[in-house]
Amino acid sequence: MTRLRSSVLVALAGLAAACEARPEPPPVPIQTAPARVEPVRPDTTARAVWAWLGDERYAETWELWPETVELHPGAEPHGALLTTFVNPIARAALRRRALALPPGAAVVMENYLPDTTLVAVTVMVRSAGYDPGRHDWFRARYGSTGEIEAAGRVEACAECHAREPDQLFSGELGTLAPVDEVIGDSLPTAGG
Repeated sequence: MTRLRSSVLVALAGLAAACEARPEPPPVPIQTAPARVEPVRPDTTARAVWAWLGDERYAETWELWPETVELHPGAEPHGALLTTFVNPIARAALRRRALALPPGAAVVMENYLPDTTLVAVTVMVRSAGYDPGRHDWFRARYGSTGEIEAAGRVEACAECHAREPDQLFSGELGTLAPVDEVIGDSLPTAGG
């Protein structure tokens, strides 16, 4: 009986040692529904956009619209001369010859008199879900020192730009062309 007991104890000790050497199985993951992720939209208020442009130092860090130069010829309602900047998101899309600029793209147009006096800064920022009927463009027009002249869903801007692909006067998107060469005589005299 002692021998049997000894054999059983040795077997139990071996079994215990084998159990200790085996790693525990990983826990079974609990299946949950994925969290709903809302798209993040930039702050599309006139003050926030102007502050963002200042933080970005757009005139120093952004590139000019492709195939344009500073103080290129413009047309009303923007100005006799224009300097048009695009942020890196817009520039990357233009380099890919995209047919539309993606959310986060921004275009800033400095508007000058013939004597090169800055009179306004007009801005378009694409913000997903902002204004689906108008290609989600937030528009703003600022005076030369940043005072808000118009902002948001500016009707005059939207109506004029509605005639253009992706609401940009840029020739045809998908090709690189100057902005605002000659737009026409029937444009509104104020706004975007």
